[in-house]
Amino acid sequence: MMLFRVDPNSPLPLADQVAACVRGAVADGTVRPGERLPAAGRLAESLGINVHTVLRGYQQLRDEGLIELRRGRGAVVTATASPGRTRLLAHARDLVAEARGLGMADEDVLALVRASLAEGR
Repeated sequence: MMLFRVDPNSPLPLADQVAACVRGAVADGTVRPGERLPAAGRLAESLGINVHTVLRGYQQLRDEGLIELRRGRGAVVTATASPGRTRLLAHARDLVAEARGLGMADEDVLALVRASLAEGR
């Protein structure tokens, strides 16, 4: 069973912290494809946060392809979610954040990635 923790004093928004907990659990193998995540209402109550905050975190994960949100079944880790994919996603996020910090345009970052792919052929 995965452990959710949020820090209300963190500069990272609470929804992002919820999503990060799930990403971390998938990355370290604590949560596997097909497993259900806690119901948003129950999780919100246990963390002392708004249910909409949990749902925003879950929606981020859905948009990333890590979970499916199903009416009646809740949030389920997708079959394509894997520790390796999750780690790569984290590296990609770090790359984007660093590039934006350097003032690079998204197109320039994509060009760097394409150049790296071409070098690996």
